Amino acid sequence: MHDREASIRALGWARTLPLPSTVSAGRAWARRHLDDLGWTTGAPGTADAVVLTVSELVTNAHVHARSAAHLVMTWDGSCLYVSVGDTSPEAPLARPESATATSGRGMAIVDALADTWTARVGPEGKTVTACFHPPGRTACAAAGPAEEKAAGERTDDGPSGLRGPERATRTP
Repeated sequence: MHDREASIRALGWARTLPLPSTVSAGRAWARRHLDDLGWTTGAPGTADAVVLTVSELVTNAHVHARSAAHLVMTWDGSCLYVSVGDTSPEAPLARPESATATSGRGMAIVDALADTWTARVGPEGKTVTACFHPPGRTACAAAGPAEEKAAGERTDDGPSGLRGPERATRTP
């Protein structure tokens, strides 16, 4: 009989947050699963970064796409992937920095917090996936087969579920 731990390749959770739901429901949901993984006590800074990323991505889905947010968290033993899908066919765009703007910093925050992130646009919308590795790990495993495109940019077929011709990525 195989050791149960050795046979588990990934652990994941999914939740849909419809428009009338609050972003705080997504944060609380993510925090519960981070507790289950031991990240809130073993890696509290990373856990806080994950929760803030969930907040930003769910807010983007609700405000900019005006759609439900489909939230998926997947832990593969190397990286925690946080994916949020919505019905917008447009990739997220970083807005120019402004000292007076009251919004528009979501993707800049995700870029600063996540080890890597990618956005995929498909026929039914887009999915943004951010990868976080626990302290002590130097890099996230690729979410799938990756190929170098241009200086620091890569695409891959990660756990986000949507694949399409338009992709926005950021890697370290």
